[in-house]
Amino acid sequence: MPRSTWTLTPHKPAQAASGRHVSSHIIVATFRHGTLRAAISRRFHAAAASGIPVRSLWEDNLELELRFVYSFVHNARYAAVNIHYLGVIHGGSQKHTSQTADERYSVIKANVDALKPIQVGLAIYNDFGHIVAWEFNLRGFHPATADPHAANSVGYLDEARGLSFDEHQAHGITASRLATGLNGCGLFRRPQISWITYAGVYNIGYLMKILSMGNPLPDSLGGFLDMVRQFLGQDVYDVARIAVDCALPPGQEHVASSLCLVPAALSPRLAGAGSLLALQAFMRLKYEMLYGDVSRFRGLIHGIQVI
Repeated sequence: MPRSTWTLTPHKPAQAASGRHVSSHIIVATFRHGTLRAAISRRFHAAAASGIPVRSLWEDNLELELRFVYSFVHNARYAAVNIHYLGVIHGGSQKHTSQTADERYSVIKANVDALKPIQVGLAIYNDFGHIVAWEFNLRGFHPATADPHAANSVGYLDEARGLSFDEHQAHGITASRLATGLNGCGLFRRPQISWITYAGVYNIGYLMKILSMGNPLPDSLGGFLDMVRQFLGQDVYDVARIAVDCALPPGQEHVASSLCLVPAALSPRLAGAGSLLALQAFMRLKYEMLYGDVSRFRGLIHGIQVI
């Protein structure tokens, strides 16, 4: 069966002798001996050892928190995204495994265009070894409204995850305000940042919808992948795909348990905690199990090119 692939062109370093350009050469050279790879791994997991708190953002504290986001992302190196949304209402006429990548994308587009995200989780690791996780809480949906949603997904978020739709509707951030804040924070359109997600086609799809001010996703898979490259750059990794090659069990929380990851501190298992687990899992897989080389997973989004 023909498969649509994302052909990636390696990013060429800038000619100017910037600090980041020099450090990237240092990393490549030192990985041969493993010393910097081990140092990065130790630093990351030392920072995460006691559990990282998730910073919860609502309408009343968004402006203040965005100032912190702006200052922190200046030196961002890795960023992970996790989004809670209202389920899947368009399933397509074929089984997911028997569809081509283009057919799978048409189903994904139909769902993302029709439904609203409810939470955006971002976790960022910077060049100084610091980690911060944010959870943006959105308004605009309530189960009592006529907005389309999957009832089982809404029930799961409410009962199993403890998400309060009443609180979101009363105190949440509008999607347009979040789009303005994220587009202006300096995190996107930066080729130096590697992006991570887990089973991430819907996470990335909804992120593209938010950043484009709620516009429909591109009509074609190629257009969607071009859009992803435009906002996120070339380095996009899906932990679900990497975990398969590392013989880990499916499911983000099973992967986290297998890797002995520390969950977010003082946080329910919502979008912010999910982004943090994805970031932690990627760092452990990359630097401890794959010896710093994840190039073969570059650009493979679970749910489109791989299933």
